[in-house]
Order: sequence, then structure tokens, then C-alpha cells
Amino acid sequence: MTTLPAIVKADGTKEIFDPARLEVSLRRAGAGEHTARRIAEMITGTVVPDATSKEIYARAFALLRRTARPLAARYALRRALLELGPSGHPFEDFISHLYRAEGWQVETRKIIRGKCVSHEVDFYASHKEQNEFLAAELKYHNDPGYKTDLKVALYVKSRFDDIFACDPSVRTCPLNRGILVTNTKFTSEAIAYAECSGVELLGWGYPVNDSLFARMSRAAVYPVTALTGLSRAEKRLLIERGIIAADELLRDRRALDPIHLSSGRVGELLAEIDGLLALSPAPYDIVSV
Repeated sequence: MTTLPAIVKADGTKEIFDPARLEVSLRRAGAGEHTARRIAEMITGTVVPDATSKEIYARAFALLRRTARPLAARYALRRALLELGPSGHPFEDFISHLYRAEGWQVETRKIIRGKCVSHEVDFYASHKEQNEFLAAELKYHNDPGYKTDLKVALYVKSRFDDIFACDPSVRTCPLNRGILVTNTKFTSEAIAYAECSGVELLGWGYPVNDSLFARMSRAAVYPVTALTGLSRAEKRLLIERGIIAADELLRDRRALDPIHLSSGRVGELLAEIDGLLALSPAPYDIVSV
């Protein structure tokens, strides 16, 4: 029996390479069982000791891109969110876009009065049909190995405690929920504290069946940085002009004018976006990796 090598994860720790986990991640992107298994087998034969997870991802991405660009785009979502930086504002705009797609009305960077002081929250969202009003604190990271930790959860909890302690009659807006959102993962301590104290969390793999990845997949809302038909410079130019999500390009093709694509590339890109948005929601009955 062949011993599988240890690989280096994004956070610097090592673990034994598991082809099954790679296959699961490919299936979550939408690859069929046969395609996912074939790619996993091809990569398994090339993994050497101390290979990085980034190198393995790059090989899988390249092979999947040959099969179908929309699948490769969804497979790249975690890293696509990392590319929204370096500042956190594009991520805030993307999360606002996601919530609007889910039926919420959103205001960004809103001042809400607390019992002791006023607080600027990254976004405030209302869903009047559901009688829900929430404030969100967003933590953006462009390091794939970074996890939002207990200190952040404690800080956010204290801010929301002060807001909820304010007399509702003098508060500037109704509020019944507070949530901490990140583009990466949470530490186990942050999750344990949040579950005990009642802080809502939304991150890459949490909650398990309603994570950021799950909600993006279900709402068909994806960042422009996931698109394989654009260069990094072209993606950056779109973001600087306020184009954050792929569906915005389908609604208004003129948004592509500043990057001066040929008609052929425009057609290929729109076909990729159309295929990406048409993908079925990811299968949440298999483990997030």
C-alpha cells in the first residue's frame, strides 16, 4: 500500500494529502463524479512530500478549467474572495450585493446608536417581509491561512451588546440581529464562544449548510475575481469602477467597455458567466473542505 505524502497547508501546518478531500472539493464546484475522481487521481500521482496546498489547487484548477470554465470559476471562489483586496471595501460591497440578491435592503457603513456610544457598522440590512433587521461587522483577510479568532468575536459581541442595550425608542433604526462575517474561516474557539454567547457567524465554511460558500452558490452571486476569462489587471480595473459581481456584467455589458476586450473575448466571457450562474447549487450533503 502506497503511503501518501504530507503536504503544507495555507496556515503552515502539515497534513497527509487526502485524495478524497480533493475529490469532494471538485464535486462541490459542480464537477461530475467521474470528472472529480479522474482529476483527483491525476493529481495524486504527482504530489510530492511538502508540496503546498496552493500548488495542488493550481493543478486541479488548470485541469478543471480544461473541462469547463464555469466549474473552474466556482472552484476558485475561496481564492477569488481573497483577490477582492487589499482593502476590505470591495468585500463589503460584495456581501451587500449577496444580501440584496437574497431580498434584503442594505445600507453600508451606517451609524447606529448604542447605550454608551454610537457605532459605525459595515452594513445594515432589513427584510421587512420577515420582520428582520440586522447589523453586520465584516472582517476581510487576503491571507488564506488566517482565521478570524476569539478576540474578534469578543470585540464584535461587545459592540452589539452596547447597541442592543440602547433604548429602542431612541435608537435610530430597528435591530434584532447582529452578525460577524468573514471571507475566511473561524477558529474553533471563536465558533465555540459564538455558539455559547449567541453571536451569529458567517464565514467560508460556517455554518455548515448555510456558509458563505453555500449562500453564494444558492443565490448565484459570484465575485468578478472568480472569472477565468479575465486577467488580474482587468479584474482590478472592474473593481475600481464598482463592478464587484459577475451577474452585473450580464445585466450591463457596457460595464466591460473600460477594459477594451475584443468581441471574441466578450462572447467567451459572457458565456462563462452564463454557465456559472446556471450551475446548480453546490451539494451541501458532503463535507466542506
